[in-house]
Amino acid sequence: MNGADVLCDVLLANDVTVCFANPGTSEMHFVAALDRKPKMRCVLGLFEGVVTGAADGYARMTDRPAATLLHTGPGLANGLANMHNARRAFSPMINIVGDHASYHLPLDAPLTSDIESLAAPMSNWVGRVKGPADVVPAAEAAFRASLTPPGVATLILPADAAWGEVEAVLPGKVRLVPAPAVDMDAVRKVAAAIRAAPGRAGMIVRGKAARADALAIAGQISAGSDVRLFGEVLIARMQRGRGRAAPIRIPYPVDAAMAVLSDVDVLILVGAKEPVAFFAYPGKPGRLVREGCEVLTLAAHGDDLHAALEALRDELGIQPSQHKVLAAAFPDEATPNGKLTEDAVALSVARKLPADAIVCDEAVTSARRFFALSAFAAPHDYMMGTGGSIGGGIPMATGAAIACPDRKVVNLEADGSGMYTVQGLWTQAREKLDVVTIVFSNRTYAILHGEMKNVGVGAIGENARRMLDLDHPSLDWVSLAKGMGVEAARADTCERFDALLDSALSRRGPFLIEAVL
Repeated sequence: MNGADVLCDVLLANDVTVCFANPGTSEMHFVAALDRKPKMRCVLGLFEGVVTGAADGYARMTDRPAATLLHTGPGLANGLANMHNARRAFSPMINIVGDHASYHLPLDAPLTSDIESLAAPMSNWVGRVKGPADVVPAAEAAFRASLTPPGVATLILPADAAWGEVEAVLPGKVRLVPAPAVDMDAVRKVAAAIRAAPGRAGMIVRGKAARADALAIAGQISAGSDVRLFGEVLIARMQRGRGRAAPIRIPYPVDAAMAVLSDVDVLILVGAKEPVAFFAYPGKPGRLVREGCEVLTLAAHGDDLHAALEALRDELGIQPSQHKVLAAAFPDEATPNGKLTEDAVALSVARKLPADAIVCDEAVTSARRFFALSAFAAPHDYMMGTGGSIGGGIPMATGAAIACPDRKVVNLEADGSGMYTVQGLWTQAREKLDVVTIVFSNRTYAILHGEMKNVGVGAIGENARRMLDLDHPSLDWVSLAKGMGVEAARADTCERFDALLDSALSRRGPFLIEAVL
């Protein structure tokens, strides 16, 4: 056996059974080892940002890591943007980055780079295999780091450690440290603060606190103690739909966010962080909570969020039978017709969404109405890019579809963001993934037009316009998708969009709808 074989065995022994890959020469021994391990599903991405973004989507839906295989420092660098999104989502991920043989590094060959420094900002843990005998402890450390608490682990594998011979071993399961016990002092403090601010307390849920079972408890607390429920500006994963408690998403614009939080005297964080503005704007604050608002942490990432919510409910004396009145049907709203609009797309998708679907939302400005409507849709999972780095939507949908092959995945995608990782459509075609991609084709970076106004620019000239608009030529998403092997069609009316969506949802396999706005 060689080091690469042993690394594969450690991963498989710990149920890491998917490897998203874009390998190079330094990783050929690992590729050969993967060839000898049929239990490992190997998924090729044509760009490393697709690889890391797919591993992010996979992790969010399974709560366990996939492996990625990246080629030296430049390959890792190509995947950093979606590693950033994964780190912000607290997604477990094990990046395996090949490097030159250890004795070759002093020669400073063209692909030599400081991989540790590249990986560190986007990783919770970085390690380097010292040699063939170090593969097992290093791989086990990477796996442990990816899950305690969940996050991004990056393991650097020099070529000589991969090809070096080792004695045959039978790796076992890595023991993981369980989450700490609920902090009852924090529970009592939060409960006292809620009682002291009747009707003026809010709670932000994130991570496993945004899953259906924990949301049910949060809904009971909301109903029993008049606590408002919120989700973060960018949501890693939330289970939404009819019959579930429906937190309000904190808006992206600073003024709107501050208005939503203006009457909150106590803000309770459950797996979340205090909300802040994305950027600094002239004359506007960075913190979104009002001055004097008390911010308390019930439980943080890595804690047992479900148990913490249960403990808070019990401390408040709320009976499990008490629950919030939940939405059961869509508001009475006419079906749009005629020229296609952003709101018409959002309404149609929310109404037609199949039960147990997965929605990956990277439509940025275009699908803002969808989240509110999703409270009335069939039960589903909802995910966004959490780090603000665009180009995560198509890969995230790809990874989610591999994680959950029996569930329909719907990707709401902005045209500008989609072009960052359009290669992910090819992976969807190759793997025959059940993904419906809806591209909001407005031929502009619409959010940046808004940001120009936010920083005080009153009029946009030709130079600025050419940097913010995607025209001359306009993108042809139908041709792009078909060139990647994905069937596609274009809609510019509500009637045409509804017909295409019905067709796409009734069949399996990847399909792209270009929604021309």
